Amino acid sequence: MTLKRRIFLIFLVSSLVPFLSIFIISNYTIDKIFDNKIKSGINSNLRQVELSLGNSISNLNHISQQLAYGGNIVKQIDDVLFRSMDPYQRMETKNQLKSELNLITFTNPNIGLAFYYIQKEHAIQFENFPVKENYSLDSLPLLAKYYDITYFGPHKSLNESDNQIVLSALRKVGLPDRDDVYVYIETGFSLTQNILENNEYGGGLSHLILDGNGRIAYSEAPEIFSSGAQFPNFSKEEGTGLYKDHYWFKQTSNQNWSVVSVISQTDYNKEKNQWMLQILMVSLFFICLTILLAWVLWKMVYKPLNLFHSEMKWMSQNRLKPQLKKTKIPEYDYLLKQFSEMKEQIWNLFEEVEQKEKKRVDLEVEKLLYQINPHFLMNTLDTVHWLAMINGQKEIDRLVKSLNKLLYYNLGKMGQVSTIEEEIDALRQYLVLQQIRYDFQFDVRIEVDESVLKQPVPRFILQPLVENSLYHGLSDDGYIEVSVALDKDIRISIHDNGAGMKEETIRELLNNRTVEQKKVGMGIGLNYVKRMLDARYEDKASLEIRSEVDKGTSVLLTLPLSGEDT
Repeated sequence: MTLKRRIFLIFLVSSLVPFLSIFIISNYTIDKIFDNKIKSGINSNLRQVELSLGNSISNLNHISQQLAYGGNIVKQIDDVLFRSMDPYQRMETKNQLKSELNLITFTNPNIGLAFYYIQKEHAIQFENFPVKENYSLDSLPLLAKYYDITYFGPHKSLNESDNQIVLSALRKVGLPDRDDVYVYIETGFSLTQNILENNEYGGGLSHLILDGNGRIAYSEAPEIFSSGAQFPNFSKEEGTGLYKDHYWFKQTSNQNWSVVSVISQTDYNKEKNQWMLQILMVSLFFICLTILLAWVLWKMVYKPLNLFHSEMKWMSQNRLKPQLKKTKIPEYDYLLKQFSEMKEQIWNLFEEVEQKEKKRVDLEVEKLLYQINPHFLMNTLDTVHWLAMINGQKEIDRLVKSLNKLLYYNLGKMGQVSTIEEEIDALRQYLVLQQIRYDFQFDVRIEVDESVLKQPVPRFILQPLVENSLYHGLSDDGYIEVSVALDKDIRISIHDNGAGMKEETIRELLNNRTVEQKKVGMGIGLNYVKRMLDARYEDKASLEIRSEVDKGTSVLLTLPLSGEDT
């Protein structure tokens, strides 16, 4: 990923993650706040409507009681309608009755149309306002019905000159000899309409009025909830729900009828969506601002980096000192100045190294002129060998012959790769030299699997292991066992019954190169073997030393077969 993309990514992540977190939390919080606000507002309005309707119905009940039970009014109605009276007296009583009725309705401004209804005759008496000709009490929406009174849900007034929505009540009048006389009363002055329309949601909130069985007595949303239909999933408990993309909230009155507020999801979420739109617009503004700042930051960083790239490219291709450029950013200008000074120091070091390398080559050439040719050394030893044979010096002849072979193996063989067979032969020559030197016949037992004789191995990996056994206290009755076997790998083991070593000594032999210089023999130690295995086989070969003081030492060497080494 380029630096440009990383800068954009880091800046966007560092800016957007907190912003998005705040946005999500704010969105969740605002959603909850508005949800609670809308629900509480609707429920508050619903309680107000239920309370107002309840008060209106209670008022109808109270007035109807005055007009239906006992008292002078009931007696006068009975006299006028059903008793034989003098016409003049009947007229006088009738006028007096109307005056009392008008007084009652006048002193109750929330009462509109009122009249007495004789059911058998389908006749209206003592009305305070003209009644529509095509009236029908049976067609009014039933809200609640009790023993002697019936309440009707919101409906259009029966008043001929008024078409407002009203509540009404029909109560049986307690006449002694007639049971078909009723008093009918309506609410007045658009009271019901004002109660239902008085809400902060305007036309967005509609109301339903249900009777005690869940039948819709009145509906302001007939396309969803038609009048006379059963309310879906009705229960007498208060509650809320969702029906045909409309939320509803129900409040049940003490008289067992219910008021339901209905609002569409669109109107329900309208205010919340307006807030969310504002938040989204602000969010988009900050996102654009963040991208702009990221671009400015990239320009501030990437342009100087291009200048650094040009300087480095110039440095790799030319030794001329370019003109120092400015970025107008103090930190970068300081770095460019330091880089320019570093370039001068590097070219000076290059020149110094070139001069030293030239001198070193000259010294190497001069050294070669004085170096003894290894073939000259081996030819000289051959001469000593023949002289010893001529003079009958067999011990010297044996010593020189073994030394000559060992030197030839060491100096004459090109490269580092040898074979197991050659390693075994070099080991035998080394033992001959040590036996002549110390005038001691070592008990060294060598067992080699013939199938591994031609396997390639690094040179001088056996001799240091055997020399270690000789060096660490091989006694007169001691012995050394050398075993080379073939399994899945080449397994070489050297075991002795000498004095043994401590763990500290083993770690020093494997890790300290200076120890080799203190040793007798050819000066090739265990550290050489360990480094050679690491260099050639990496982790495919292993060298393990097990030793106990006064009990002996075992060296286990595992090498991969030819073709498996790296």
